Amino acid sequence: MGWLGWSGHPVCSKRYHFIIKADGNSIGGYHKPCTCCGDVLHLSESRCKTCNHVTTADDVEEWVYHQLEDTTHLLHGVIHANGYGHLLRVNGKEGGSRLLSGVHIMDFWDRLCKTLGVRKVSVMDVSKKYGLEYRLLHAITKGHSWYGDWGYEFGAGSFGLTVHAYKSAVEALYSLPLSIFLSEGQKLQTRLLDIIKFYQSLSDQELVNIRDLFCYLISLIHDAHKSPSRADDFSCKKRCIYASGISSSWSRSDIERVEEAMFRVLRAVSGSNWVSWRALRGAVCKVAPPELLDRCLKEIGGKFAADGMIVRSRCNPSSGSLEYRLEPGNPSPNRPATIGSPVITCPSEGNLIQDLRFLYDNMLHPQTMMATSDAISSARKLLDCKQFMKDYNKCETASAPNPPTICLSCEVEIADQPEENVPDLPPEIIVLPSNATVFDLKLEATRAFQDVYLMFRRFHAEELLGYSGVDDSTQVKLLIGSTTESVRVRGRCMGKNGLGKFRMERGTERWTVDCCCGAKDDDGERMLACDVCGVWQHTRCSGIPDSDPVPAKFVCLRCRGVSLVTKPGSVVK
Repeated sequence: MGWLGWSGHPVCSKRYHFIIKADGNSIGGYHKPCTCCGDVLHLSESRCKTCNHVTTADDVEEWVYHQLEDTTHLLHGVIHANGYGHLLRVNGKEGGSRLLSGVHIMDFWDRLCKTLGVRKVSVMDVSKKYGLEYRLLHAITKGHSWYGDWGYEFGAGSFGLTVHAYKSAVEALYSLPLSIFLSEGQKLQTRLLDIIKFYQSLSDQELVNIRDLFCYLISLIHDAHKSPSRADDFSCKKRCIYASGISSSWSRSDIERVEEAMFRVLRAVSGSNWVSWRALRGAVCKVAPPELLDRCLKEIGGKFAADGMIVRSRCNPSSGSLEYRLEPGNPSPNRPATIGSPVITCPSEGNLIQDLRFLYDNMLHPQTMMATSDAISSARKLLDCKQFMKDYNKCETASAPNPPTICLSCEVEIADQPEENVPDLPPEIIVLPSNATVFDLKLEATRAFQDVYLMFRRFHAEELLGYSGVDDSTQVKLLIGSTTESVRVRGRCMGKNGLGKFRMERGTERWTVDCCCGAKDDDGERMLACDVCGVWQHTRCSGIPDSDPVPAKFVCLRCRGVSLVTKPGSVVK
């Protein structure tokens, strides 16, 4: 994973930015504003034609770094000369795009990467939808992150998480049964119970676990967004479902007895007040078994009482719970007064999103969810997994080259350099003609690494490791074969200072990370160093909440001594 920019990856000499602005313009990194008057200049222009201002190298570098932080870009991706890339930003319609959805933008990016022959692309998934962390919500409904629809898989987890831990957390959370939230022993909020029961009553299919509930709710949001008049269609659909007859499990007299009890409760309510689903069910709870009560509550909306009053049902716009009341109505002359067409009006898109956010907070978010400690731990793991990667070499099957060539994965080793100056480089793909010699291999390896990395501008490959004594005129296919193989070359960086004068992307400091969660490298989460041993660890793992500032002085568990510690990560201020 060194290519992601961690562990002291060297600065690439060539990197290409692909940007689509919110105004629809694709700039590809070729235009910049004049720092003096603001007119647009081509990057190759060093002097502004309007104000005659001379653009310096510092101006260009500052502008490039500004592009990295610009949140208005619909798409911003970076591809290095060695084929590794980073997807930095995708903004669909919720992010400011007038026409393009996130799916359209990702489709374009994926086709672009395939066309350019990209090797691997990383992405930091911090996307939001409906104002929620989408990497958690999408993992529950689909089993992977949103980027997984395009082949992006687990790349690296914060806090020492592995791909196995990620997959286990997904499976454990989305299969969590709804019954634990409906258990009589649970002291749940009335609104949470009402919302779960409400959507169970709306669904044609049984909603058994968290995945079923959230998938159904999101499908309702999608349908409501596509068709604002969906409520009428939904009512018709429910009318057809309930008009099919009475279940053989209960007799008609049983159902009419329960309905009459509900009519009496609603008549007792004064004025135009609404009665919640919970209150109505509680008032008639001794009349019939719970299963029959739930069925009658599903179908009572739209039915006529003997006195001509009709039961109206609605989803409360503020609480999200189902409510009922009696209103004057005129039953159809062709229909008995006590058996009407049950109608349940589907909530609006705004109410559906409001319910989604409420359920997310109470059933998914690790800080507020009402579930077991194991479920809370699984939810936290999904939020801690933000780094995903797509390996295009694994996804695509390469066709046979014509004319025949030798394709090698070449690694490099630097001789006579201190260990701290030598970066851990990913291999480069070397393509040679079928009759290439060892000399040709060294030459091509030299060219490849010089072209990609600034600090390797004076690198020269000198030796093919594992084949000492082989003459440079020997053909490579006689040593390795014609199929894709891995080779390793050793070389030197010529010059007085070698690699020493070049900096790494992380700087020249060597950090030691050793956190109790298992992390051994910088994973992008907030860390602090022990003032005694200098070892870095996560603030969260040290007992410091993310909302608290980093203390001025910190001594880790090991340096304080086991006998002095009352809890892990003791903080000294």
